[in-house]
Amino acid sequence: QVQLVESGGGLVQPGGSLRLSCAASGFTLTYSVMNWVRQAPGKGLEWVAEISSGGGRTRYADSVKGRFTISRDNAKNTLFLQMNNLKPEDTAVYYCARATNRGKGTLVTVSS
Repeated sequence: QVQLVESGGGLVQPGGSLRLSCAASGFTLTYSVMNWVRQAPGKGLEWVAEISSGGGRTRYADSVKGRFTISRDNAKNTLFLQMNNLKPEDTAVYYCARATNRGKGTLVTVSS
């Protein structure tokens, strides 16, 4: 049974940093394409970042390029999203996703 559990969200001031984690179980992270998506209040889902299986190629939405970094720890079967220079418009619930599976999300609020 695929399970994804996100953590690491919270309240941060503009310009600050957070590191989100996604603990995966029921499958091997190494062999999966993984994504982070987010949903801002009152808006639809927005794709944020992707990491490929095996080779670890990454790609990012233009809105986060240069500020966010997706990575994974294969030994711990865990996905990460390092978020730097956060902006108020990054406020959202962040989800890790594998195909059609998503966790329950973690809330990131960027506010002074």
